[in-house]
Amino acid sequence: MSEFILEMEHIVKKFPGVLALNDVDFSLRRGEVHVLLGENGAGKSTLVKILCGAYSKDSGRILLNGREVDFPDTRSAQKAGIAVIYQEFNLFPHLSVAENLFAGRPFLKGGTSLIDWSRIFDEAEQALQRVGLEIDPHLSVHELTVAQQQLLEIAKALTLDAKIIIMDEPTSALTESEIETLFDRIRELKSQGVSIIYISHRMDEIKRIGDRATVLRDGARVATVELSETSDDQLVQYMIGRRLEEKFPRGSVTVGETLLDVRGLSTDNGLKDISFSLRRGEILGIFGLLGSGRTELARAIFGADESASGSILIGGNERTIRRPLDAIRCKVALLPEDRRRHGLLLPMCVMHNITLSSLNKVSRGFGLIDHASERKVSRSLCEKLTVRTPGMDTAVANLSGGNQQKVVLAKWLCSQAEVFIFDEPTRGIDVGAKVAIYELMDELTNQGAGILMISSELPEILGMSDRVLVMNRGRILKEFDKEEVSEGALMHYASAS
Repeated sequence: MSEFILEMEHIVKKFPGVLALNDVDFSLRRGEVHVLLGENGAGKSTLVKILCGAYSKDSGRILLNGREVDFPDTRSAQKAGIAVIYQEFNLFPHLSVAENLFAGRPFLKGGTSLIDWSRIFDEAEQALQRVGLEIDPHLSVHELTVAQQQLLEIAKALTLDAKIIIMDEPTSALTESEIETLFDRIRELKSQGVSIIYISHRMDEIKRIGDRATVLRDGARVATVELSETSDDQLVQYMIGRRLEEKFPRGSVTVGETLLDVRGLSTDNGLKDISFSLRRGEILGIFGLLGSGRTELARAIFGADESASGSILIGGNERTIRRPLDAIRCKVALLPEDRRRHGLLLPMCVMHNITLSSLNKVSRGFGLIDHASERKVSRSLCEKLTVRTPGMDTAVANLSGGNQQKVVLAKWLCSQAEVFIFDEPTRGIDVGAKVAIYELMDELTNQGAGILMISSELPEILGMSDRVLVMNRGRILKEFDKEEVSEGALMHYASAS
């Protein structure tokens, strides 16, 4: 028997005007965690979608247990033992855990069309035990934490008798303790002979869980390496084609007058007496654990959530911000944590997303849009931000995560904002695109903008912030200058009870 459960050879995939995969080879050993690395747009998702039957390949072949296969659809791949766990979970939130585990595969009482609910819940308990998930199978999925939903997806894959599980950014919304629980389950799956393709941008976790890595760049395989024998710098160089000399390009800054002044801000959803100021030319970091109120703060300043009390001053003048339109008129911009849900209109094209908040700037009056002006403005901003897109008419849903984030930023540059709120600015973005975002942030502040950067990544907070505020349970517990801040001090205040 071959050591490889899966071999993909000379895979080619073309889309109109784009060679997405060019002669790509990929192999997977039995009981192995094989990390798939590459910048956004490198071809990772395309390769995985070909494997699971969502896309057809143009040429090449796929061998499963040494036999050539061709999956016309995702159900065929599932029947062959291949399961995918996407970043956006494929769960029905208002159905029970057991119903989600066996959706589309009801157990029927012998000789009838009646569902055997007793067997379904018994089988569900066994499936949950296999991944160490101690919950009642009668619970509705919307009552579960993100980490529990992640394990539920793994349990569902195992009920399909999956021998290959593809995990796409599985830790993007998990805490450190939840990540370790997930890794424990992955190690158990390995010991049972299950093979895992693990897609991640988090360099710090890849070696903790992975055995080998295959790196894609511009649709081609650059290298397949043993992770224990390869440095982080080498992996980055494979991914972006050059050495990453400086991850955080933040230099010395000269701050100016106060742009944003928040005084005594409290909300019904947990913010308590928040006060701080943001100055021109400054990046003010906000650090806190999940549930600390970070995102609630961003939404309150932007007018997405109603504030119960307190005041907001922009440029020294008190402003009433009850809705996002008020914030936009005050030259305040929000790049939200979930850019796909709250920052973009995915079916719309790149051009329309960029001008969405500044239609008055591309209008001929009487509600009519000057499309030539709209296209010119959008193209100029895409060139400035190096947005990789086939054209201005491309649906923004088809861009990589890093390029989507740049489109959100282009939208606010078009609006001529001066106060930028970045909520998790590099979540789900590869290391090369992260540096590009950092460079853009640095450039914005050099041009006189002020940035409020909310992040759960300690290296990002330490590397890019001029000052840091620590949030805990809806309050600001501590302020640090750049010179005195450390990882230990941040975690001490962020986790204080």
